[in-house]
Amino acid sequence: MNTPDLPWVAVTGFGAHIKATPIRLVVQQKGRIDEYPLRRIPHLLIIGGHTIHSSVITTLIRNGIPISFFEADGTPTGVIRPYGDTRENGMRSLQVNAPKHRYAVAIARGTLRSRLLALQRLEEGRETPLLYEGELAFLHKAYDEMEYLIKLDEIRRLHRLVSDMYYEIIARATPPELGFRRRTPRVRQDPVNALLSISYAMLYGSCMVPVLASRLDPDLGLLNEGPGSLVHDIIDPFRAGMADAAVLNVVAGGIAGDEYEMSAERCILTDDLVRRLQAGVKATIQPQRLQEQVQVLSDALHNNGTFTVLC
Repeated sequence: MNTPDLPWVAVTGFGAHIKATPIRLVVQQKGRIDEYPLRRIPHLLIIGGHTIHSSVITTLIRNGIPISFFEADGTPTGVIRPYGDTRENGMRSLQVNAPKHRYAVAIARGTLRSRLLALQRLEEGRETPLLYEGELAFLHKAYDEMEYLIKLDEIRRLHRLVSDMYYEIIARATPPELGFRRRTPRVRQDPVNALLSISYAMLYGSCMVPVLASRLDPDLGLLNEGPGSLVHDIIDPFRAGMADAAVLNVVAGGIAGDEYEMSAERCILTDDLVRRLQAGVKATIQPQRLQEQVQVLSDALHNNGTFTVLC
């Protein structure tokens, strides 16, 4: 009998049959049967397309177990929870009252640290330097200064500045004919920006699952602001290693002119190019690492302890 190692049980992929007895949940998928004692399930996540009977939902709800539903890519679609379940309210209160400055500094520094390491790896073996004179010193200075900034707006402003610099630097490692100069707004007008958007969407979906499973409010960020801001807080330090690296590998392998089409409004990628990227991102994304980071954040909020970025 299998028991969950994480504070939730997830059924992923497609084609599973989800059943329940009065004391356990039974998941049958591709010839494998997993059983979970109901008392060991704080939260059931159903990701993708599966079969579940209404009686199973009733059994879970009676045992106080909420059920969250997601598309296969991690996009949340809805949640069923027992009447009177207010645990989300408690977690949201912890987020509202958290010392945002402390978390924001850790996230901003963790993001810049991971990008500095990525730039170092990217520059190795190049015949010409990737960074212009003074850029590396500026980025290291920014990393040191973040710890001493007082206002959240100052942290956010410096975070945006060094993020813009990072994309302008990695653009130098891409072929000029692809037209990538920097990270652009939502409408992506070159293939590299379009590839980055897809890779970030995959990373976002992978992180949204444990965020909701931990009852965190995904729209209540600590460094970032707006819809999904907490998810962006968590994935920002992981973008360089789990998403950007896969995009740059695809670019390094060559993108033919017939693999994308430039319209007046945006860049359209072929299905083959998207599949190539998706295979690369699946190899670089580490869901367990994202889950661990969410757990670290949840523990820090509950215990008012130190928050550590794991990369």
